[in-house]
Amino acid sequence: MARVVLINASPRAGGNTEYALEECKKALHAEGVETEDISLRGKQIASCIACYSCKKTGRCAIDDGLNEMIETIRSADGLIVGTPVYFGTARGDLMSALQRIGMISRGNDQFLSRMVGGPIAVARRGGHTATIQELLMFYLINDMIVCGSTYWNIAFGKDQGEVQNDTEGLDTIRRFGENVGFCINQLKK
Repeated sequence: MARVVLINASPRAGGNTEYALEECKKALHAEGVETEDISLRGKQIASCIACYSCKKTGRCAIDDGLNEMIETIRSADGLIVGTPVYFGTARGDLMSALQRIGMISRGNDQFLSRMVGGPIAVARRGGHTATIQELLMFYLINDMIVCGSTYWNIAFGKDQGEVQNDTEGLDTIRRFGENVGFCINQLKK
């Protein structure tokens, strides 16, 4: 069965990013796609140090739990990342993780190539589109297949649960999840 990994970059349990990802997961499940969650909450993900040892070993030299995340992602059909927006950008730990994941994929077996997915950004007021653009660079340089929706994959919310009031944003994210599931199912035929 098809499987999508969803990375939650929010440091808050039960926050708006988690809620948006849950809605995306429901849409994926409706398409017959299994999901697996990775949370960066409580982890200390370091930035890439450009040592290039991963090109020889297939693993990152930094031992902070990212290698285990990569093994989960490696066998998936899709990858979706969700992040709160801080000062107009994605969280730094997410970008550190994605840069290292990309480095290992590109330096070895290209496990991200033709994987299906895309980003989701949640913010109080602004910075969503800049964050989506920033995250799209990871997908595009890694030869991934990015699905669209009826709008950008963004939702508004600051206080816990506030994102539930953004019906247009959640509808967009649900449709995005449907499209990811649809695309994966078509590719598996």
